[in-house]
Amino acid sequence: MSATATESPRRGRGGRERILAAAAQLFAAQGINATGMEQVAERAPVSKRTLYAHFRTKNDLVIAHLQDLVSSGATLEGALTREDIPPRERILMLFDPPAADTSPVRGCPFIDAAAEFPDPASGVHSYAREQKLRMVRLIADLVTELGCRDPGALAEQLATLADGAASRSMVLGEPDYGRHARVAAEVLLERALPGAG
Repeated sequence: MSATATESPRRGRGGRERILAAAAQLFAAQGINATGMEQVAERAPVSKRTLYAHFRTKNDLVIAHLQDLVSSGATLEGALTREDIPPRERILMLFDPPAADTSPVRGCPFIDAAAEFPDPASGVHSYAREQKLRMVRLIADLVTELGCRDPGALAEQLATLADGAASRSMVLGEPDYGRHARVAAEVLLERALPGAG
């Protein structure tokens, strides 16, 4: 095989996908702010020119990374849109351990991103906020479908439990920490169902 053939991953199509994959790995391993654009280009591998052709700024890259997570379904919210699973089970899936064995344990990527971009006016923080509000709307739709009383308040309570469990799971390094919040979620759902005392 020629030297040119072995260097081909740096050239041609797929640069954007390689950049997003590299960014996802680096952001998960060391955090967003600790990851430099040069590191992303090197890990991809792409030239800096190619990197900046796809993502003019690091903020653009971070938002694209978060959008990629949403479209892949690899977030807490991803469970809520699965139409092949009954509504109650979709809600309770918020508290399941991550499907992939990741080390270190990571919490919610939107909370992580908002913490690293604390200015509410920043594009990254705004996108993270939109996704957390979307999560509450998705839960509210599901508890409404179940016939639960006061779906808006219940959705906020369940989202708070899910976010809290994800954060504690990350801090404590326990991927299955959500089991504690799942018990509380089951109680909330039971009490809100029609006919509950």
